[in-house]
Amino acid sequence: MKNTSTDPSEQAPPQASSRRRPGARVASVATALHWASEQWPFVEEEVAGLRALVRPGAVCLDIGAEYGLYTWSLSALTGPTGQVHSVEPLHGPARWLSSVATLLDCGNVTVHRTALGERTQSGTMSLPRRRLLPVHGRAYLTEGTSGPGPNVEFRTSRPVPTPVQTVDNLCRQHALARVDFIKADVEGAEAAVLFGARNTLLRHRPSLLLEIEERHLAKYDTEPAELVRRLTDLDYDMYRWQARSWVRTPHVSADCRNYLFSARPLSQI
Repeated sequence: MKNTSTDPSEQAPPQASSRRRPGARVASVATALHWASEQWPFVEEEVAGLRALVRPGAVCLDIGAEYGLYTWSLSALTGPTGQVHSVEPLHGPARWLSSVATLLDCGNVTVHRTALGERTQSGTMSLPRRRLLPVHGRAYLTEGTSGPGPNVEFRTSRPVPTPVQTVDNLCRQHALARVDFIKADVEGAEAAVLFGARNTLLRHRPSLLLEIEERHLAKYDTEPAELVRRLTDLDYDMYRWQARSWVRTPHVSADCRNYLFSARPLSQI
């Protein structure tokens, strides 16, 4: 089993016994998420598009995993011969991921309590609060920012120290012989993640699902067109999920925030 955090303090509880076949629980959750993505606005619709991208045995990274919306779907799709590396720097969501991975019998999920960026260093997450409750989905890495950006809407926030490493280092440390798919939702720090993943992108050519929102990128002095250009320079094509399929698109638009980048025709994935 690999459903433990790489942080010693984040060990998951003992696995509950079950008579159900391995993977049945997470498969049920993944099916529910697929349905919800087409029905409920708070479940990202791109979840339904993962089936066209991820095959059994694939190795996937879920960067900015939070509570596992993508992690559980990827776990079901990759199956027992695959791997899902779920990366989440905040203590609460990381503990949740480890515990739920155990409850769902996700032996192919490894939780890493770290941020990913351009270089290995010590960093700080800014965790906003609304009505005294933490808003984990809007936390961001403060290194490289010029201000809080859209998080100025929150009256309070607290700093959360976190280690920062790169995608390349993570893959090297875990001896990943392949990387097939990377999802990254890091509140504007996507460019830094890509800088730290250059060797992985060139060597493995994984498909990428990136959140690209101008309001978040701006606090890192990055524009959507610049981020897209970096990937097109590496011979990646850009798609968006539309009408239940991945459709080629030439630019980022205001009505879509998640974009797929593929180095191969989708029919070959």
